[in-house]
Amino acid sequence: MKPVIGITPMFDTDNNMVWLHPGYFGGVVEAGGNPIMTPWTLDKETLIECVNKCDGILFSAGHDVLPELYGEKQLNDSVITLRMKDEMEKIVLDEALKQNKAIFGICRGEQFMNAGMGGTLYQDLATQHPSDTNHRQKPPYDEPVHKVTILKDTPLYELAGVEVLLVNSTHHQAVKDLGPTLKAMAISEDDLIEAFYDTTRKFVWGVQWHPEYDYEKSEVSRKIFKKFVDACK
Repeated sequence: MKPVIGITPMFDTDNNMVWLHPGYFGGVVEAGGNPIMTPWTLDKETLIECVNKCDGILFSAGHDVLPELYGEKQLNDSVITLRMKDEMEKIVLDEALKQNKAIFGICRGEQFMNAGMGGTLYQDLATQHPSDTNHRQKPPYDEPVHKVTILKDTPLYELAGVEVLLVNSTHHQAVKDLGPTLKAMAISEDDLIEAFYDTTRKFVWGVQWHPEYDYEKSEVSRKIFKKFVDACK
């Protein structure tokens, strides 16, 4: 049987609906997994039952992460959060870690995982980490806009087989200080942590770029999805 991958939903506040970019599903299916969307609820029993039935969890993109999750107050009005998503995903993350499930986070998903595992974030890159690197590209999102350096002696370097990777990028926040069990795997041109992994668990990865947008064009993005899905088996 194909491994079941639970993907946490995004939320459209304008239309009051849950949704996901089809690339999340496509990337998982291409890699041999069976993707489902996790429930949009704060009912702990329902969420834990869903984690029980999944072989892995993928944390999606979306709103900014609540600063209180990493012990800070909101910096400015550019920080737009959605408490429901953070509280829901914290239940899912804690249970997935408890069960040692394979976990993968993309963009905000990476940021949330880091915050939920004891790390901190840059709340607003424009004011806290200004640079000339394009971290908020305009469409099309499957085109690379900056380089990252993949660190040697990391699982991503072993997987990708390259030291420099061109990536797409569209994010407002970023990882600042890593959680205590997390280690960087890639660094941007302006010294932001672009990928990490957990050194204590079988598979806990986060990437700042968007493989769900470019997996059809990027061999490395396809390899990342495959690595995740294989870890779920």
